[in-house]
Amino acid sequence: MPQVPPHGPQKPSPSQPPQGPQKYRGMLPWIVMLGIGLTMMYFLNMRERAVSTIPYSSPDADTPNLVSLVENHKVQSARIIRDMSGPIYIEGTLHEDVEVEGITQNFKSYVPDIDRDFMKWLRAHDVETEIPPQNPLLWHILSSLLPVLLIFGLIYFVFIRQMRAAGHGAMSFGKSKARMLNREKNKITFKNVAGVNEAKEEVQEIIAFLKDPKKFQKLGGRIPKGVMLMGPPGTGKTLLAKAIAGEADVPFFSISGSDFVEMFVGVGASRVRDMFEQGKKSAPCIIFIDEIDAVGRSRFTGIGGGHDEREQTLNALLVEMDGFETSEGVIIIAATNRPDVLDPALLRRGRFDRQIVIDLPMIDGREDILKIHSRNIKLSDDVNLRRIARGTPGFSGADLENLLNEAALLAARREKDAVEMPDLEEARDKVLWGSERRSRKIDDKEKRLTAYHEAGHAVVQQVLKETEPLHKVTIIPRGIAYLGATMSLPEKDSYTQSRSKLLDELAGAMGGRCAEEIVFGEITNGAAQDIKQSTDIAHKMVCSWGMSEKLGPQRFGQNQEVMFLGREVSRQQDYSEQTAQIIDAEVARLLHEAHDRAHSILQEYREALETVTQHLLEQETIDGRDVVDIVETGRIRTQEERNDIDKDEDEKSPAEKQKTDSQEASTENQETDT
Repeated sequence: MPQVPPHGPQKPSPSQPPQGPQKYRGMLPWIVMLGIGLTMMYFLNMRERAVSTIPYSSPDADTPNLVSLVENHKVQSARIIRDMSGPIYIEGTLHEDVEVEGITQNFKSYVPDIDRDFMKWLRAHDVETEIPPQNPLLWHILSSLLPVLLIFGLIYFVFIRQMRAAGHGAMSFGKSKARMLNREKNKITFKNVAGVNEAKEEVQEIIAFLKDPKKFQKLGGRIPKGVMLMGPPGTGKTLLAKAIAGEADVPFFSISGSDFVEMFVGVGASRVRDMFEQGKKSAPCIIFIDEIDAVGRSRFTGIGGGHDEREQTLNALLVEMDGFETSEGVIIIAATNRPDVLDPALLRRGRFDRQIVIDLPMIDGREDILKIHSRNIKLSDDVNLRRIARGTPGFSGADLENLLNEAALLAARREKDAVEMPDLEEARDKVLWGSERRSRKIDDKEKRLTAYHEAGHAVVQQVLKETEPLHKVTIIPRGIAYLGATMSLPEKDSYTQSRSKLLDELAGAMGGRCAEEIVFGEITNGAAQDIKQSTDIAHKMVCSWGMSEKLGPQRFGQNQEVMFLGREVSRQQDYSEQTAQIIDAEVARLLHEAHDRAHSILQEYREALETVTQHLLEQETIDGRDVVDIVETGRIRTQEERNDIDKDEDEKSPAEKQKTDSQEASTENQETDT
């Protein structure tokens, strides 16, 4: 069950500037941009100032030289470079309108000596002369090293610093990715976890052992090496691990099962060993592995041989947990929603000593979960969370959180000051059956057929005694494939279903098809989902639950589990062909009897069928109590009549109320293998 911490993330105080490397981290992009800019400017400048070297004089008249260029008045300016440590040369520039083949606009020429006569000679030929005060040797050194230094600096800041900061150095792929949880930031405790009281008690025992091991060791007990949290998605396995980290006063490492496997061979096993090495240094400590089925799947189930990197990772984990060199003081807590595919060696005693099943919450647990998630939501005074909890059987903690969030969004969209009860009920319907799709255009004929179909379901379910109470009937399209829906909400949690209740469910599912036959004299494909659901129930009644009078209490066929890596590819039928024919006949008999039963009910209550259909065509959605009134009285009762009925229910004797409550409690607390 995901949970938002009661307090938001703590922001650093504006009066305290960041310390250490964080202080200079924001300057890195500016440094990189400055280096790139200087490098580009340098190379552009060198390109623009590309020079050619020419001789001072030449006997060949066709060869460009300094003397001929000056005497022909082609040189515009000259910079005389003097230096005691090197030769004397001239940096000259030709006139803009002068082009000399073989040299560029800027040229350089070494001269034997510079005296007054040489300077007069240049001025006599209209050459602008300049003697800049500089050190050419130092400039040459800097101009040669500057590009190299800039390039290496750019490589350092862009690549090496980033790799070090991310911890992804060239030799770090074999290191464990387990992250140590910061105790100051982790604010989730057992107060933020609800609906899993038994699991909380078992993990609290482990925390107590870590805090005071002598209390258990004096009686000869030893600390469990591993705890496996198993349960459906969204029931709060990861949240429970976060609460353990918040309660335990020991180091807590967190890692995902997928973090072990990489593209390199042997990385997974190396990371497992490194993770336990970190745990030994911090012992006693807790290591939490989320979604352990990513590396803990059963071995020897693939088709063919070959090296499997995942198996090597699992072998390393098995050895570290219970091998020759056992890691004392390191407790492994793992979570998975696929315990059926885990390797048996991983689940044996001595490795994962304790296996905690976190199931879907009961009604009291759902109410507590709703209270926790509603702390940050403004609820109206008329909100009854107990009623919402009763109407959400089978919801996980994540589903309940989503329900409250959807209700808050609906209330905000309607510009309400607080979340009201209708918002919560509509959000529940949206989570269960999908959102309304009023934009889908349906013609009058299909709309009338859909109304009779849903009215048939509603009337048959109301007449039968063992079906769940009706919640709402609608002909507004919902979800992807539903043109209408007949919604039922159980009043309490139940773990067993009687044969009579299952037969009533079969008849209720056939009500829509029978209404089409009675009214229109033909059938449509609108009952496809009803037929699929009915066939599944009938097949389980015959093959799995032993509810066939002809075949008796016997199971036929193997479990239809998800095939994993070739497991049970060659599944064999464990009953004869004659028995298979009997099974098919029994399934067909149950479905035909349910169809005939629904058909006869609708024939008897034809007037109620027409009345419910008429109200659906007028209102598009009617309440379940309206169907009850129509079936019982032929009309919808007034609000005063309903208040009188509710008042009579409230005036029951305390003995009758106590009897009813005890019956509900005993039904909720039944635990049987189904």
